[in-house]
Amino acid sequence: MTSTSLLARAALIAVAFLLQACSKPAPPPEPVRSVRVVTVGSEGMRADFEFSGEVRARVESRLGFRVGGKIIRRPVELGQSVKAGQVLAQLDPQDYRLSADAARAQLTAAATNRDLAAADFRRYKELREQNFISAAELERRESSLKGAQAQWDQAQAQAAGQLNQAEYTVLVADVSGVVTAVDAEPGQVVAAGTPVVRIAENGPRDVVFAVPEDKVALVRVGAKAEVRLWPGKASVPGSVREVAASADPVTRTFAVKVTLGAAAPPLGATASVVLPGMGRGGAKVMKLPTSALHQDGNHVAVWVLDSASMTVRLQRIEIATADVNEVVVGAGLQPGMQVVSAGVHVLSPGQKVSIYKEKAAQAVDLPGQAATHSVAPAASAGSQ
Repeated sequence: MTSTSLLARAALIAVAFLLQACSKPAPPPEPVRSVRVVTVGSEGMRADFEFSGEVRARVESRLGFRVGGKIIRRPVELGQSVKAGQVLAQLDPQDYRLSADAARAQLTAAATNRDLAAADFRRYKELREQNFISAAELERRESSLKGAQAQWDQAQAQAAGQLNQAEYTVLVADVSGVVTAVDAEPGQVVAAGTPVVRIAENGPRDVVFAVPEDKVALVRVGAKAEVRLWPGKASVPGSVREVAASADPVTRTFAVKVTLGAAAPPLGATASVVLPGMGRGGAKVMKLPTSALHQDGNHVAVWVLDSASMTVRLQRIEIATADVNEVVVGAGLQPGMQVVSAGVHVLSPGQKVSIYKEKAAQAVDLPGQAATHSVAPAASAGSQ
């Protein structure tokens, strides 16, 4: 074979290798993912519902001044216990004292006019008895006396009102309790009725918690409840005292109050309220863990396993309600179906999967440990 033929053959082989290198490699096979599955079945709804709430005083008042002015002192602080009649805050009383002094001066002037009118009436009455004046003149004097008396009554009422206004510059506690909020500080100018201090009255206390719309119809006033105080304290009995007539505009939940009777846990403590029964215990429903849910646009779906082909498909479902940490399926599934419960966000329709199985833990003796056990007896024997 000539050298020219060898060169031509080598060139052809090199071109073949180059074409093979430039060709697009075949895509790798799609991996088979391991998934956890649960078998859909019918089971009973839990008869008890548990809600988290907060301990509050049954009566909590927001106290404010009955007049406006500038706060000059506030001797109470947040969390302080107060007694009925204790001073909570005070306004600058100077203007109200001046108004009270002016009212008292008007009362004195009205009393003087009344006394003069009374003296004139007595004198003219004597003249009338002696027929020195007419009856009409006596009637005019009597009318003047009545007018002076009315002016005195008016001045007296105004003086009493101005004195009350001066006394309203001191805010006192109506009941004994605990200060739970302070809404104004010294130096602040407040209007009449503006909340300054909030007091939780001593006495019965409630646990307040929120109930969703789909369960509020099951809560009845007077129903028995079990209140578990956190952390780890013994439970105390209670009863439903009040159910809100309208939902909260933000959370769309209804506030429920459970009275604790004689128990007096600390204000603001966290408590769990268990409402036994509520009318749905024992109902057979299909439930799934929340980890099995997948968002399909505006719908909720789950991945259903086809055991024959070991592939998954997306199945839309309807959720009826929640039961503790699970959801109750209203429609879309049948008992006996296998649903993927973990890894739902990495699957695609028709994808091959395998069922994940837990590996049993095996005890393995390390070589170092075996050597230690074999050498120790020998060392012990040598020492003997």
